[in-house]
Amino acid sequence: MKQIVLASTSPRRKEILEGLGVEFKVVGSNIEEKVNENLSPPEIAKQLAYLKAKDISNKINGDYVVIGADTIVEYNKILGKPRNIEEAYSMLKLLSGQVHRVITGFAVIDCLTQKEFIDYECTNVYFNHLTDNQIQKYISTGEPMDKAGAYGIQGKASLFVSKIEGDYFNVVGLPIFKLGVVLHNHFDISLL
Repeated sequence: MKQIVLASTSPRRKEILEGLGVEFKVVGSNIEEKVNENLSPPEIAKQLAYLKAKDISNKINGDYVVIGADTIVEYNKILGKPRNIEEAYSMLKLLSGQVHRVITGFAVIDCLTQKEFIDYECTNVYFNHLTDNQIQKYISTGEPMDKAGAYGIQGKASLFVSKIEGDYFNVVGLPIFKLGVVLHNHFDISLL
């Protein structure tokens, strides 16, 4: 039986897999996340996910399937993780009252056969208009500082989201439906 390795230390991705009762190991990748500005946002997310999965698949031996993922928020430009409070404020102000895209690229690599599959999922997220006070209160929680786009839909920022179109779990960080289909159809692994 193949063992799953999650090439990510994201607590949110870990929680999604744990919520399904999936047995897996976490081996975080330390690749430098350089972005090629000439690529489209989905291509960037897929490339970063692949680099993470490839990094770990090159370091371990055995009957493993490695899953790498990378989530980006896009609204006219890519919004990564804020480096400081000012950047978090700027991102949230930009997203206020707008529809933005959350794109998660994912890559699956079988360590024995070297079979690879790379794909992505995109979800539209509708933000309500935010007051400066709401943005400042949210930033004071510390929640936005380690998240792309400066928010986590599964936390207090759920109060900002009026609706989504697409996979909720994609916004959290792992498009589990599509990943489950890929694992089943291409790697003969069931997450049930």
